[in-house]
Amino acid sequence: MDAVSPTLVNLIIFVLAIYVGYHVVWTVTPALHTPLMAVTNAISAIVIVGAMLAAAMTETTLGKTMGVLAVALAAVNVFGGFMVTRRMLEMFRKKDKPAKAAAGDKA
Repeated sequence: MDAVSPTLVNLIIFVLAIYVGYHVVWTVTPALHTPLMAVTNAISAIVIVGAMLAAAMTETTLGKTMGVLAVALAAVNVFGGFMVTRRMLEMFRKKDKPAKAAAGDKA
């Protein structure tokens, strides 16, 4: 009996991860989106550290290029996540009513 190719096993795991991730993300209630974004930013920060290590420890030009590309893409993901999280948190803040302007209109 032949062994299953490691590439096929990795492909199956990748497809299952996409399927599970899709269902997990789309079933999250709106109240949990902000904490979920914070966790995603933390994971992306770990990816940046791993990509930096990969870029530094690789001797080939292709490996260094791919490591730098991974750092750049993960950095864009982190900064974009922080921007989205900040915007979502601003939606929950109470708006300040201009009390002085309202009082000045009555006078």
